Amino acid sequence: MTTLADLSTPCLVLDRPRLVDNLARMSAACRRNRVALRPHLKTAKSIDVARIALAGEAGGIAVSTLHEAEYFASAGLTDIQYAVSIVPDKLARVAAIETRGARVTLITDAIEVAEAINAEGERLAHKFHVQIEIDCGERRSGLAPGAPEVIAIARLLAAGTGTAFAGVMTHAGHSYACRSLVDVERVAEIERSAAVAAAEAIRAAGIRCPTVSIGSTPTALHAGHLEGVTEVRAGVYMFGDMFQAQIGSCGVEDLAVSVLAEVIGHRSDLGHILIDAGALALSKDRSTEAVPNDVGFGLIAALDGKPLSPQMRVARVYQEHGLIPVPAPLTVSDFPIGTKLRVYPNHVCMTAAMYPSYNVVDGGHEVTEIWARTNGW
Repeated sequence: MTTLADLSTPCLVLDRPRLVDNLARMSAACRRNRVALRPHLKTAKSIDVARIALAGEAGGIAVSTLHEAEYFASAGLTDIQYAVSIVPDKLARVAAIETRGARVTLITDAIEVAEAINAEGERLAHKFHVQIEIDCGERRSGLAPGAPEVIAIARLLAAGTGTAFAGVMTHAGHSYACRSLVDVERVAEIERSAAVAAAEAIRAAGIRCPTVSIGSTPTALHAGHLEGVTEVRAGVYMFGDMFQAQIGSCGVEDLAVSVLAEVIGHRSDLGHILIDAGALALSKDRSTEAVPNDVGFGLIAALDGKPLSPQMRVARVYQEHGLIPVPAPLTVSDFPIGTKLRVYPNHVCMTAAMYPSYNVVDGGHEVTEIWARTNGW
């Protein structure tokens, strides 16, 4: 029997019961709003996680890299949304994925890209399925719902011999700036209404708009209603992280992924310990800096996953070192060199990206399975 104490550090720990509970919570929210759930697997990057996330009423998946699309298609998943603006020089790669039996839905907000997709589809005797990205206020990418380009792109995609118009999508990434559930509900309604308005304008122009896709974890969980929406995409809800816990998407007790690290040094004179998880193992994301409880680069927990009391945090990271101040009444001597600790990350998407696998536990210390994950573009 392998236990967490036996593992080489740093490594990822995935608490399966917490994962299952988190998945059930999102599924319930989608059932309540009568929309399909399209899990976004940009964080999980694991077919083992995907199979659990797709149980029940869930349909297709979303990904953020074509490598992820290739990985999941090779594992037999057939309904994949590539949720990043496509560029023409990647279309041959998309077509190759689709020869495996998968459909990869693409997104764009540029008419010249839509033209190029159609031209490449004609050249390859292939039909690409494409959605239009709508900006619902994040101001990253996408078109305003009422922009004339929305109708122009929809018409081009619907009429093209190398394309099929697959609907509209948007993402309320700015929901992460919310600090109350009231604010989240407000952003969720803005997100919903932007996507629905674009879809209604397209339909009014006589063009079929089959999919209205929205999604961020906070808005998916807390939307007042999702009338007019057909599907929700979300991803971080599966694992949770310290930032999501502080904006109300989950609780610390729901966090399913942690980094196992080992105490490698003491500075009694400075009152801190060092662990072997630094910037590469934890990421340098400082998202909790902007919320009431700043946990630095991660919250410290014991081997059983329970946060230490008084609260301890990784206050500073170097490439392979994490520095943890030890608050009174604890002392450095309470953490002998070789002590193993768990760190709940600020931003699990960034943290998980460095690891090849999850060490799965069922709420205890025993490692029951190892689930591979994929990386790359």
